[in-house]
Amino acid sequence: MHTQSVDSPPRPPEHRTAARASGVLALFSVLLLVLVAAKWHPLLTVDGDIADTTHRWAVDEPGLTHAFRILTDWVWDPWAMRILAAVAAIWLVWRRNARWTAVWLVATCALGTLLQQVLKAAVGRERPVWRDPVDTAHFAAYPSGHALTATVVCGLLLWLLHHYGAGRALWLTALALAVISVVGVGLTRIWLGVHWPSDVLGGWFLGALLVTLAVMVHQRCRP
Repeated sequence: MHTQSVDSPPRPPEHRTAARASGVLALFSVLLLVLVAAKWHPLLTVDGDIADTTHRWAVDEPGLTHAFRILTDWVWDPWAMRILAAVAAIWLVWRRNARWTAVWLVATCALGTLLQQVLKAAVGRERPVWRDPVDTAHFAAYPSGHALTATVVCGLLLWLLHHYGAGRALWLTALALAVISVVGVGLTRIWLGVHWPSDVLGGWFLGALLVTLAVMVHQRCRP
């Protein structure tokens, strides 16, 4: 009967879950990237139909649109998310025995920013253009930086809470806020007419992929 070698211990269940999730997310991320870069007509049609509908709603509901602008420009802005990650990193440094994790957190967030900028430049997708825009944005469209950054920061912070044994009430509160933030920022970017739906979907996929890969690195390399 075959026995496990002492030098090759079995992978923990959490590591295997992260590996499987990263494989699925990588497949979806690459597939969507190829379809966007190739300007696949069915995808562009769906993007256009959804964008046209949500833009009409945004124009017809100025009060709601103004609230969404505040949320996306201040509460869920990428810089607000990075500041939140920086606060968490400072807390980890203060713990003394978690300085490596603080560096890991900052490096992963920085990698997310680099990834989105590289892909924006490589794909060069134009943003939606409207006669009566309700908001403006800069740089190329794919992927959504707001969606990617929110997914990375919220995903990493949720994992850290789990890793350090946060209480049930704190965990559930953080989970609810993270879901609202990640989903909310994506929907507001579409509502405000500055992103196509597939831009947001790409940001979510890539952000989740980066989180799962980062978790695997932390489990393997943490001193």
